[in-house]
Amino acid sequence: MNRREPLGIAVIGTGRMGADHVRRIDRVISGARVAAVVDVDEERAKTVAAGIDGCTAHTDADEAMASPDVDAVLIASSGPAHEAALLGAFARDLPVLCEKPLTPDAASALRVMEAEQALGHRRVQVGFMRRYDTEYVRLKALLGTGQLGRPLMLHNRHRNVASPSFFTSSMLISDSVAHEVDVTRWLLGHEITAVTVLRPTPSSGAPEGLRDPQFVVLETDGGALSDVEIFVNCGFGYQVQAEAVCERGTARIGDGHQLVTNMAGRWGGTIAQDWTERFAQAYDDEVQAWVDATRRGEVTGPGTWDGYAAAAVCEAGVRALEQGGRVEVELADRPPLYA
Repeated sequence: MNRREPLGIAVIGTGRMGADHVRRIDRVISGARVAAVVDVDEERAKTVAAGIDGCTAHTDADEAMASPDVDAVLIASSGPAHEAALLGAFARDLPVLCEKPLTPDAASALRVMEAEQALGHRRVQVGFMRRYDTEYVRLKALLGTGQLGRPLMLHNRHRNVASPSFFTSSMLISDSVAHEVDVTRWLLGHEITAVTVLRPTPSSGAPEGLRDPQFVVLETDGGALSDVEIFVNCGFGYQVQAEAVCERGTARIGDGHQLVTNMAGRWGGTIAQDWTERFAQAYDDEVQAWVDATRRGEVTGPGTWDGYAAAAVCEAGVRALEQGGRVEVELADRPPLYA
């Protein structure tokens, strides 16, 4: 699909994430335009589409994808709706950028993977945007040089100011730690084989009944350990940090010390308050990379296998949270398409 004209994209889901992607495609990145938006809330879809030349509003994803103006699909709806949208895109052989999760569970992710294999070629990039963050990219490159030796441990911290009202204890794993699951696999080049979840006494700042924070330990087939402190009601800011501990040194990212001030007898900086601030550039770079690859007729970045693997690890993590102890990850054989 080497093309000169802008790529016509249908954005499915116009909540906070979807609306931000509409803004990004319309105003920030190059080589694409918003051709259609889809939401079950018709008025919201019309509001988001208003003011964008040539953009149509729909309540039905299949109707939008059938439009001759649509060349590709960006899925930003809720996780349970992803499978149907993905299969609809496959039926038209449309390239897809699917926000994580690929699907909410391993069984449905496996069905999507099987459907993509039936096409005979990859069509999906999964929205694990940390792979496009400048600091994570630098850490990945450094580990790849071998200068630090073999990675032994990866320490991760993931903190939010406050959790949404609908957040459950298992969502700390499936919606938040899912990112650390992917970066562990990507940074180390290992598959995750087992998960243990430890639960300290919940913070007084957590809503009643929410097991927050949690401490997650991931074992890998390369013999490394990755731990995750997930704390979604820390109260002070949004922090995502990682430190790789290797045989001959360590490397740490996410300290947020780009700007340090000295004034009025104090020194310090600022702490981001949510993901839209911390990872704004990563989202821009992710979508631009997807558009550029799609215009070249290629599929790059994290794919369906990565989405499936993350779902399988998160399922094991939820079982470890609920049952206690160490839970092994059940992972299918990796198909040649994703080698």
